[in-house]
Amino acid sequence: MPELPMAAARCLSSRVMLDRTDLEPVFFAPFVSSVMRVEPAWIDYNGHLNMAYYNVLFDRAVDEVFEFIGCGLDYVKRGFSTFTAEVHVRYLRELHEGDPVRVTFQLIDYDAKRMHYFEQLFHATDGWVSATSENMSLHVDMEAKKTARFPARVARCLARMRASHAQLPLPEAVGRQIAMPAKG
Repeated sequence: MPELPMAAARCLSSRVMLDRTDLEPVFFAPFVSSVMRVEPAWIDYNGHLNMAYYNVLFDRAVDEVFEFIGCGLDYVKRGFSTFTAEVHVRYLRELHEGDPVRVTFQLIDYDAKRMHYFEQLFHATDGWVSATSENMSLHVDMEAKKTARFPARVARCLARMRASHAQLPLPEAVGRQIAMPAKG
C-alpha cells in the first residue's frame, strides 16, 4: 500500500498558514490535513469506523483546503459555496476508535465552475492508506441557486495549486468505475 509521501511528511511540521489578505498561499504537493482522530461515536457494530464517517474525515480535510484557497466559511457568508456533485469512495483498510489519521488532497483538474480532486486517508502514525475518495465539486452562487464562475482570487489559487499538484503522479484509482470483476 502507498505511504504518506515523504515530501508531504517533511512539510507537515514546517507548514505555515499565510494571511490571505496580503499574500497568496504556498501549495505543497499534495496538501496534507491536520491530524484527526476516529471518534468513539463513529464505531459501528463490527467494531470499526462506520463507512459514513470516512466521508466526514474526507470532508473535514476539504474544509481545510477550501479555507486555504479562499472558499471557507467567510466565503459562504458572502453568498458562495461549493457543492459535491459526485464522489467515489474506496474502503481499503479498517480504522478503529482513537486511530490518528491525515488526509492528502490532490487537485486533479478544475475549470471555471468545477473542481476534480482525489483524497487519500492515511493512518497518521503507521502510514498506510485506509480509504480514497475521488470528487467533483461545483462552485455555486447561493443567491441565484446555480453554478457560477470562481472569482479571480480563487481561480488564481486553483491554478497555483494545480501547477504544484501536476508534479505528482496521477493516482492509479482516478477514474475507476464500479463494475463486477471480469469472469475468466
